[in-house]
Amino acid sequence: MASTGGGTRTGRSPFVRWLREVWEIRLYRYVALLVTAALVAGAVVAVRAVTRVDRSCAPGVARPEGSDECVGVTSTAYYFGRPQLREVVRAIDRENDRLEKGSYVTVALMLPYTATNPSTLSDILHEVQGAYLAQWQANHTANGQAPAIRLVLANPGATSEHWEPLVDRLERMTEGADRLRAVAGVGTSTDRNKQAVAELTRRGIPVVGASITADDLANGAGGEDPFPGLARVSPTNTDEARALASFAKVSAGRALLVYDKPGDPYTRTLQTSFASLIKGSPYEPQPFTPPADRSQEGTTANTFRQITHLVCDTSPGTDTILFAGRHTQLRQFINALGARGCQDRAFTLLTGDEGSYLTGDEKLDRTALTHRLSVRYTALAHPDAWAEAPAGTPGGSAADARTLTDLLARSTRAPVGPIGDTALDDGQLIIAYDALRLAVHGIREATPEGGTVPPLADVGLQWPQVKGSLRVDGASGWICLDVHGNPYDKAVPIVELHADGGSRFVRIAWPEGRPPAKECLPPSS
Repeated sequence: MASTGGGTRTGRSPFVRWLREVWEIRLYRYVALLVTAALVAGAVVAVRAVTRVDRSCAPGVARPEGSDECVGVTSTAYYFGRPQLREVVRAIDRENDRLEKGSYVTVALMLPYTATNPSTLSDILHEVQGAYLAQWQANHTANGQAPAIRLVLANPGATSEHWEPLVDRLERMTEGADRLRAVAGVGTSTDRNKQAVAELTRRGIPVVGASITADDLANGAGGEDPFPGLARVSPTNTDEARALASFAKVSAGRALLVYDKPGDPYTRTLQTSFASLIKGSPYEPQPFTPPADRSQEGTTANTFRQITHLVCDTSPGTDTILFAGRHTQLRQFINALGARGCQDRAFTLLTGDEGSYLTGDEKLDRTALTHRLSVRYTALAHPDAWAEAPAGTPGGSAADARTLTDLLARSTRAPVGPIGDTALDDGQLIIAYDALRLAVHGIREATPEGGTVPPLADVGLQWPQVKGSLRVDGASGWICLDVHGNPYDKAVPIVELHADGGSRFVRIAWPEGRPPAKECLPPSS
C-alpha cells in the first residue's frame, strides 16, 4: 500500500522528475531575462529623462537637439548667459512682477540674444534698454491707460536658426494668461528673419520691426502685402538711399559701387537702390563674397585689398564709393582704403545704417579716416538729430527726443533702473524705444472702451491709421505710416565716423527731399 505524503513524491518516475527540472530551469532563465530587460528599459528611460532636464536653460528656454544655444522665450530674470544684459533684464523682471494678473498683455522682443559678436551684443543691449524704457513709460506715465504692458525676450538663436520652434511658442502665447499681442524688434534683415516675420504674420501675430530696412521685408511692393500686420519704424533701404542721394548729390560719373554677392535681404536691396542712383556709371560694380555668417571675418579682407587698387585706377574725378554690405565687411574695407596707394586722392564712402555698428568696433583702424577718407552713413536715429530743432519743426521735435533722454537720466536708479551702461550714438536704443511705443499705440487703440485686452486680429489693423493727428511722435522723428505699415518720409540722420572715436551728426536728410507737411499724410501711391 502506497504511503501518503512523501511516498507519492518518491514514487514519481525519473522521467517526470527530469521534465520538471528542465521546465524549472527554463522558467528561471525567462524570469531573469525579463527582469534584466525591465532594468535596461528603466535605465534608458532614466537616462533620457536626465538628458531632457539637462537641455533646459530656464523656464521657456532650452537647448535644441544638436545645439548649445539657449533659445525660446523667457519671462524671468534669465539673461541668456550675457552678463552685459543682466541689469536691464532684472529691471524688466521687476516691472513684470509688479503687474496685476489680468491687467496686462504681452509684447515679445525678438532678438538674437546668444550672438557672440561684440558689436552685435552692444546693439542688442541698447535695443533691450530702449524697449524696457518704453515699457516703463507705458505703464507709469499713461494716465492709467489699459492694458499694461508685459515685456518678454524671445531668442531665435544667434543666426535665427531656430526661428520655427520660436514662432510656434509665440503663437501658443497668444492664448491663456500670456495674451501675447505683438512681436517687436526682429533684428537685422536676414533671410531667416524674413521667414520668421512671414510666418508670424501668416498666423495673425502683429510685428513691429525696429531696425529692419530691407525693401523685401516690407509690404507695399506692387501694392501687395506679403506680411499682413507688419509695421516698421525705420525707412526702407530705398528711402535711405534716396535721402542719402538728396544730401550727397551723388553723380553717376563720379561713383563706384562695391557690393555683397550673393547678399542677403539688406545688402541686396541696398545694392539695387544704390545701383539705381548711379545708373549709367562708367564703372562696373565690384563684388565681394563674405562668409554665410556675415559677422565672421572670412577672407574678404584680401578681396578688399585688391578692390582698393581698382578704386585708385578710376579717373581722377571719381570721389564717391557706395558700399552695400554688412558692418564687418564695411570695417575691413575701410581698413583697406586706409592703406590704398592713391593717398593723394580724397574719397567719400557712403553706406546704409550698418555703419552705426562701427562706432564701437575696436577692430576699426581709425587712422584710415585721417588719410583723405570720409565715411558717412544713414543712421536709424541719432541723439543730436533733434537737439537744436526749433519748436514747430516738421518731422520731429527736440521735446520728443528729450522725453527719452529725461527718462534715460532716471534709469541709473530706482524705480526705473538700474539698466546697465547706456549709449545713444548707435541709434539702437532710440529706435527700439520707438518700436515698442508704436506697438503700445496699436495695442491700446485696438482695445475696446472699458476693456483690457484687445482682440489679436485688431492690433495689426491699427497701422494704416497711424498718421496725421494719430501719428506717434518718436524720439527718432515722426512715425507716420502708409497703408502698408511703412514710415512715410521718415527723418534720416546722416552721420560721419570720426578718427578720434565715435561719430558726428551731420544733418537730417529726407527721402522726399524735404520734411513732411505738418499733417504728415502720405500721398496716394
